[in-house]
Amino acid sequence: MLAFQLPTFCNLRYVPQFQQYKCRRQRWFKTRPSRGRVGSIHCCTNLRETKQATQPVEEDWSYPVPSEYFDRVTNHHVKNIEEYMRIYERSIRQPDEFWSDMATQVLSWKQLWDKQVCSYNFDVKRGPIFCEWFKGGKLNACYNCVDRHVEAGYGDQVAYYAEGNEESSDLRGYTYRELLDYIERLASALKSRGVQKGDVVAIYMPNIPELAIAMLACARIGAIHSVVFGGFSAESLANRLMDAKSRVIITCDGYRRGEKMVPLKTVADTAAELAREAMGNNLVEHKIIYQKLNPTEYSVTMDSHVDEWWHDVLSKSEKHCAIEWMDAEDPLFVLYTSGSTGRPKGIVHTTGGYLLYAALTHRYAFNYHPGSVYFCTADCGWITGHSYVVYGPLVNRATQVIFEGVPTYPDADRLWKISAKYKVNQLYTAPTLIRSLMRFGEKYVKNCRRDSLTLLATVGEPINPEAWKWFSREVGENRCPIVDTWWQTETGGHMILPPPVQGFYQKPGSASIPFFGIVPVVVNEKGEELSGECEGYLCIKKPWPGMLRTVLGDHSRMESTYFSPFRGLYMSGDGCKRDKDGYYWLTGRVDDVINVSGHRIGTAEVESALIAHGSVAEAAVVPVPHDIKGQGIYAYVTLREGEEPTEELRRALKHAVREHIGAICSPDVIHWAPALPKTRSGKIMRRILRKIAELGTNVSQSDLGDISTLSDPQVVETLVSLHGK
Repeated sequence: MLAFQLPTFCNLRYVPQFQQYKCRRQRWFKTRPSRGRVGSIHCCTNLRETKQATQPVEEDWSYPVPSEYFDRVTNHHVKNIEEYMRIYERSIRQPDEFWSDMATQVLSWKQLWDKQVCSYNFDVKRGPIFCEWFKGGKLNACYNCVDRHVEAGYGDQVAYYAEGNEESSDLRGYTYRELLDYIERLASALKSRGVQKGDVVAIYMPNIPELAIAMLACARIGAIHSVVFGGFSAESLANRLMDAKSRVIITCDGYRRGEKMVPLKTVADTAAELAREAMGNNLVEHKIIYQKLNPTEYSVTMDSHVDEWWHDVLSKSEKHCAIEWMDAEDPLFVLYTSGSTGRPKGIVHTTGGYLLYAALTHRYAFNYHPGSVYFCTADCGWITGHSYVVYGPLVNRATQVIFEGVPTYPDADRLWKISAKYKVNQLYTAPTLIRSLMRFGEKYVKNCRRDSLTLLATVGEPINPEAWKWFSREVGENRCPIVDTWWQTETGGHMILPPPVQGFYQKPGSASIPFFGIVPVVVNEKGEELSGECEGYLCIKKPWPGMLRTVLGDHSRMESTYFSPFRGLYMSGDGCKRDKDGYYWLTGRVDDVINVSGHRIGTAEVESALIAHGSVAEAAVVPVPHDIKGQGIYAYVTLREGEEPTEELRRALKHAVREHIGAICSPDVIHWAPALPKTRSGKIMRRILRKIAELGTNVSQSDLGDISTLSDPQVVETLVSLHGK
């Protein structure tokens, strides 16, 4: 028997009438629904709902994957929902056989693994947490992404179209053969500078093909890459350098993002100096700098003992670099994500399992086939860029667009112009970007051709139904499926998504159903599994190949964060509800992490940056709903005695956070707080702060709940009166 009930995945009350038939023990639906009245709600087969006096809640609206999609796209990895569920059921009933088959079909192996496909322990009571996939198998990520495609005769296929910050009619493409040449030269250079298997190389670059080249050069020789988002500050970069003990940084002189110039080399120099001061030695021994800007317009200071230009390094390097064959469980990269303690966690992903999972999810979520043009707007400084700009697409021999600029620069039609220019087929972007473009209206979309688009997808946070419908209607012209993906840095790839297959019904705002091999459960505060329609904590019951293996240098932190809260389960940190049809709806973080434009920001990090300012005595940060970013950062600040709350100080505090962490972490609101609501034990009542931030002066006693445990209940009234001031 399955460890959980296979969901129905269809809404009998609010979808069109249809014929029904049995598939195993479940009820599924044929793909030709007729218009009709079901109950008291009249439903149609497209997004133009018939208006009724009584509307169901959003989760009751279901839309079939558009039939036009199947008219235009005839090649499908999975034909229909029945086939999807057969594959899914096999993946959880016979996981070893399923993943073994997938691993040999998707990846090229130098040596197959030992007999056991997977071994793991999720129960902290039974010993250390661990998970191993394909142990003993030998492969190389770079070989699977590039070499084998060149060997198979696809060297002249474009791997990346590089779209710069400024608009241009030029098509700047990097073929797989060109990628391989650059990768081998850079890998040779790293080896000659003492980089060995297991060393961590820091990469601090804009979102350009050279970033992917640097990642793959590390993978080729068995080095572990640590990509740091180009918007992070010198202090954030220094912390990551020290945590990973990175002796080499690959960076860039600078780049333009919109009208702003970002001085990456200067930031990297400052970070290296901060690391030296903190550690008492010169941690960073080599910096390789890609020259992107015109030196007559912007020049950088070069230290001849440490700094080298990328073009000089590659021109002097060996043209060929041997592949380091890695065990499937050898680390591939470390990527830092925000934690509730304020100290970023270095999430470690390994070679075999991660590579397979990134490739497989990319292939099935987007129904990707070589020859299509794919465009993911994510930056490689985040996990989406790792999995769905580099590893997943390249394993699948994709042709894709990589974009370093701003989707609204120089105008609000930039994203649609790029899609038209490269005849993009699959577009993967973030709800926060969709909401920001909605503000400009439909004219910018309709001025650009969109006939090449066949599939649209979203990532980073749940997409609200209004944005879902706008994206489908205005961008996809009601003919593209919307693949709303839920996953995390820790999961490595998609976990829950609506498969773009015939017979499946999409629900705007719902992440929908699990991917192959994923066994989600919803539990209450006691860790008890809930059945049927419910709401609670989203956990994962069984291992999957793409999951994290540890937190760099702190395995106990991984255990306490993800596996101690609920025995035998991976705790996602997200709240979730499951509706009557088995669809999953993400309700937000349950820990002290804010999701800003799809990026996780630790509240403790922001609080620490605020408190570091000499005027601040105390700070508390909470999320607040934001029309564009999903969640904004709302900071309550208590000043030191004698300090006055001024607009100048407010600006200075926002600037301090930008300098300490990065621009993305700058508070949207700073609320002056003479005191914070605390219990008698000194604990800050953050639920009260969240309610005041969200509702302001409209907050009621029932909204706030019981405040009798506060040491000074009058603080609440004071904070409410200061809202907006």
